[in-house]
Amino acid sequence: SAGRIPPCFLVGDGAHQWALDHGIPTCSPDVMATKFSVAAFKRNKRKLELAEKVETELIHCKKRRQSFEHDNDSGSLDTVGAVVVDHEGNVAAAVSSGGLAMKHPGRVGQAAVYGCGCWAENMGEHNQYSTAVSTSGCGEHLVRTLLARECSVALQAEDAHHALLETMQKKFISSPFLATEDGVLGGVIVLRCCRCSENSLQDAQTLLVEFLWCHTTESMCVGYMSSQDGKAKTHISRLPPGAVAGQSLAIEGGVCRLGAL
Repeated sequence: SAGRIPPCFLVGDGAHQWALDHGIPTCSPDVMATKFSVAAFKRNKRKLELAEKVETELIHCKKRRQSFEHDNDSGSLDTVGAVVVDHEGNVAAAVSSGGLAMKHPGRVGQAAVYGCGCWAENMGEHNQYSTAVSTSGCGEHLVRTLLARECSVALQAEDAHHALLETMQKKFISSPFLATEDGVLGGVIVLRCCRCSENSLQDAQTLLVEFLWCHTTESMCVGYMSSQDGKAKTHISRLPPGAVAGQSLAIEGGVCRLGAL
């Protein structure tokens, strides 16, 4: 309006007012808090208050982070991500984050930041492959490294498996932006596809689709399915025995073909 550039990212009161102005129904914040999440908040708040009495601020921050990673039983706060492709090769990615226990007021996690929580881009003049990426893990680690976008760019290389592994190692675990972190926690699901001609039918084309996942966390749950499947196949990916979470990688995946276009 009035020649102004429309915003692409709003938070706080500005986002709330924009929703009202555009007729989006709102609800009381109390409706968004379940009994389970309120109880988890109170437990974590007591831990925080106790820690503040006996620790310096630096030691307190490190131990609080470790406590939340290992002791916080708010299982419903897990991130959910998705990557999809249709029969024409169009890709999309999405991510929804349950947030972080005891997060700082006003914090924005990776799910709402372009190129950090997810990224999708169709093949075109400058892209040989269509790519879709969704991330999970410590939001601050994902935001500082633009992990979703970095993985998407890397997947234009010929060997997707090697490209993803190298990106997670060099652009995430060994990122200079995370040099002070004791462990770098995150995971990605990626989908890459391209058109390929069948040998017997030169004009008929199929989609070659690669689905990969990679993570530095101890485990990551993955599910996948096609439109012909009645339900998703699920798998829990784990780090190799003896590997250290935050410092090691696990990578898996597979390849399939979608029918002639």
